Amino acid sequence: QVQLVESGGGLVQAGGSLRLSCVAATRTFGSYGMGWFRQAPGKERELVAAISLSGGRTYYADSVKGRFTISRDNAKKTVFLQMNSLKPEDTALYYCAATVKAVANIPNEYHYWGQGTQVTVSS
Repeated sequence: QVQLVESGGGLVQAGGSLRLSCVAATRTFGSYGMGWFRQAPGKERELVAAISLSGGRTYYADSVKGRFTISRDNAKKTVFLQMNSLKPEDTALYYCAATVKAVANIPNEYHYWGQGTQVTVSS
């Protein structure tokens, strides 16, 4: 089992920035590919960004490329999502997830999920 706890969400004006963090309760954090997903009301959960075991590979949804950056610190068992130039359409509940695969791009490939942190971007 891997417990994931997200933090860093909040209310921000359009154009602003937030940094999300996700701390994992596991001794083998470096064995998991990690991802950030989001779900807005009435919409399906979608991948925002994913990162491989060592951080050497990253993937981003087209809608966030150039604005968001995913990173990880395996020593601190933490994955981050730096979000810049936020837009109202980025408003959603953001989830951290872990997969036993080296890296994964779809929700069904993830095995462990956090409870989510709300991000609200006002116009």
